[in-house]
Amino acid sequence: MQNVQELAEKARAAAEKAREAAEQAAAAADAAKEYVAQAAASGGAEVAGMAAGAAGTSPFIYLFAIFVLAVFVGYYVVWSVTPALHTPLMSVTNAISSVIVVGALLAVGAGALYSSAAVTLGFIALILAAVNIFGGFLVTQRMLAMFKKKN
Repeated sequence: MQNVQELAEKARAAAEKAREAAEQAAAAADAAKEYVAQAAASGGAEVAGMAAGAAGTSPFIYLFAIFVLAVFVGYYVVWSVTPALHTPLMSVTNAISSVIVVGALLAVGAGALYSSAAVTLGFIALILAAVNIFGGFLVTQRMLAMFKKKN
């Protein structure tokens, strides 16, 4: 019973850290909005557009920057999770991978109209996401089996 209480306390602490991180992210987003609003109000429409990421950048660079930021955020989020929360996190990962499968299917289907590179990348994404889902369910089943009583 004490282990369950310790795990619950660790989960509460992790949730509190996540809540604090979310509050800091919201504060940073508010500061960025304020910066763009001030730049627009001062008559610098070009500066406001550049601050918003709309002017002067190619779509590839813009999307690549979002990808790099997502990698860093994902790394820090995953490594700050306690082992007790691994199974719920794995379930969420499986859900995200299922969304990736839908996107990959769309890329394969719609990409055939535009380029073979889109079809190839969509197919690779489909295979990797399917492997991730299957492996995630295997790991989750093994972890849940550890908690079952043995006869």
